[in-house]
This record gives sequence, structure tokens and C-alpha cells, in this order.
Amino acid sequence: MRLFSLTLKSLRQRKAGVALTVFTIALSVFLLLGVERVRIEARQGFASTVSGTDLLVGARSGPVTLLLYSIFHIGEATNNITWKSYQDIRAMPEVAWTVPLSLGDSHRGFRVTGTSTAFFDHYHYGRGNALAFASGKPFSDLYDAVIGSEVARQLHYKVGDSLVLSHGLGGPHLASHADKPFRVSGVMSPTGTPVDATIAVSLEAIEAIHVDWHSGIRLPGMEASAEQARHMDLTPKAITATLVGLRSRLSAFAVQRAINEYPEEPLLAVLPGVALGELWHLVGTAENALRVVSGMVLLVGMSGMLTALLGMLGERRREMAVLRAVGASTRTVFALLVMESTLLTIGGMLAGVALLDAATALAHDYLISTAGLVIDGTPAPGEWPLLLLVLALGSLAGCIPGWVAYRRSLADGLQVRL
Repeated sequence: MRLFSLTLKSLRQRKAGVALTVFTIALSVFLLLGVERVRIEARQGFASTVSGTDLLVGARSGPVTLLLYSIFHIGEATNNITWKSYQDIRAMPEVAWTVPLSLGDSHRGFRVTGTSTAFFDHYHYGRGNALAFASGKPFSDLYDAVIGSEVARQLHYKVGDSLVLSHGLGGPHLASHADKPFRVSGVMSPTGTPVDATIAVSLEAIEAIHVDWHSGIRLPGMEASAEQARHMDLTPKAITATLVGLRSRLSAFAVQRAINEYPEEPLLAVLPGVALGELWHLVGTAENALRVVSGMVLLVGMSGMLTALLGMLGERRREMAVLRAVGASTRTVFALLVMESTLLTIGGMLAGVALLDAATALAHDYLISTAGLVIDGTPAPGEWPLLLLVLALGSLAGCIPGWVAYRRSLADGLQVRL
């Protein structure tokens, strides 16, 4: 206790230097834990882009390919699945719900997804979060459209605005469906998933805008107005993929095998979590880069603290000598400097964690809308080992000036330097 009291008195005598050292450590801890949280949340967010879905079904291709075009809207489907096949899947006794997905159209660079209202009920992301509406409601009319938060932000759309879909995903094949405009019925809240950059319409709407099209070409003399299309049979002929929820996850492999062996056409059923894991192995290089950044941040922070301690030690030569002169042993001087380093590290850690929590709370909505990161104030599991590592390195850094002071003689500190 006597040594601890002496350490506190010594730190109070050097308030400016102590504050600067604590601030340096706090910034290092802030960056270190911030990078760790971004890394963990990026991985978890990626792995839970779609949660609560047991199977993802599409035309036979590959698990990653199916995941990319149906969930992440990257690339195009190699083939569609017929409406009859979809109905057969939906009729399986083990299937609790399905969400059909029809892709292939766009609007000003954003993908259009034809689906049903079950999409808003059963699509979950993150830790089981359901889709929510910032304004408006799901589509109810044939020409209603629900837009993601990113679409609304970039195109400045709101409920009631009109928009026109285009055939194709861009390039020379892009053609407008200007004869059948849509009205924004709802704007979804940010999710940090590809849903934010999606325009959702009904499957019947996808059929309606293509009633006078064939193989990507408008049929001459077959034009049908928006009102005429309402009275036509708009039952889908095919869809791109479907999300499947099961009554029991224990039947997932049995249903997957039955779909993969479907005799009517070649289908592929994948477990979204498994496919997401495969995809992460392809794009997970960024995670290793963030780990390198974390190590560099920690190294710079500890080097800064060591530099500050050694710098202050040069100014404290007489203080150390006076302590020796009044009876303090070399071990006491060594322990004093190590304890100072430890207390500075603890103070910097506490300040860094508080700064990170404050920054996370303030930037929560901004990170979701701009970077798609959902970072809350919950400490990541890997933070505690990092904090223990920082504490150990901080204490170890104090051993160096402690050893220097230990090696100096009593007379060295009492000499008058001219």
C-alpha cells in the first residue's frame, strides 16, 4: 500500500506527462478494439446475411454461385426453376414456408427482386432480426414497389414517388418498362445486407411488365397497357430461386437430398450457412489484413508509452536518487516504475474502452447506412484477451525504465549537471 500511495503521488506531480501518456494508450486501445469489433462484426454480419432460412434452392450450378446471385445479387442465374417445381417444393410436408425470388430486372443500377409478401415475414438477418419499415408498408397493389434504405438514400425516393423498372441488369441490353410505372409503397429500415440496395415487387408485377416481352425483346404489335395487364393471367412461369424454412431443422439434410434428386429438372438445395462459410474463405483475406492492422496499432501504442516513460525517466534522475538516499532499495525503485507503467496502462485502457463505446453509440446509424456494419456496444469475445495482452505489455514496458533506474548509481542522480 505504501508503494501504491507513493506511485500515485509521483503521478500527480507529472499531470501533463501522465495525461498525454494515458491519452496515447487510450487511442491505441480505441483503435485496437475498434478494429477487432469491425472484424468480428463484419464476419458475423456476412455469415448472417440471411438467417432463419434452412435451405436455399435454385437451378443446379454451385453453392457459392447460387448464393451470390440469389442473396448478394452478384452475377446472373444460369437458369430458372419452373413454377411447378416451386409448388412441389412448397407442398413438401417438411416445408413450413417458402419465399420465391425472381431476379433479372433493375432500376438505375439497383436490382429488382420479384417476391411475395412472405419475404417481409420470413427474411431475417443478423441475430434473427426481422425486416422493418422506416415508412410505408409492403406492396399491396400490382404496381407497388418497396425500396431498400440505400435506394431511398441515393435516389432520394420516398413513399408515393414513381419509378420505372428496366429489363436487364445494365449495359446494351437495358430496356425500359416505361409503360408500366410503379409507385413506392414502403421504404425499409437499414439492415446492413443486400436488401438495402434492393427494390422488391410482387411476382405478379414481374409477369405484368413482361406480358408483351419474349426472350428479352418487346413483341411488336403485342403491347399491353398497365391496365390491360391487370386482367391477364399473371401466374409466374418460372422463378430464380426460393428460400425455404422447415418445420424441423432435423429434416434439413433429407429435404436437401430430395430436392437435389428432384426428377423433373436439375435443382440445387444448399444450406445458407455452409455456403456463406465457403464464400467467406474466398473473401476472408480482409480479415487477416485487419489482424495485421491490430498488431501494428498495439505495437505503436506500446512503443509510444515506452518512449514517454523513458523520456520522463531522464527528467526524474534526481527524484530516483533522493528515493535511494532516504532508504529506498533499487528493487523499490524498479517496482515503482513498473507500477506507474501498469497504472498508466489501466487508465489508458479504461479511457479507450469508454471512448470506443461512445463512438460506437454515436456512429451506430451512420455505420449501418454507409458501411453496412451493425456494431453495438457489446464487447466481442476476443476483446478480453487483447486487453490482458495490453496490460501485460504495459507492465513489461515499465520494466525497461525500471531496469535503467535500477542500474544507475546513487551518485549519478545527485550530480549537478552544467
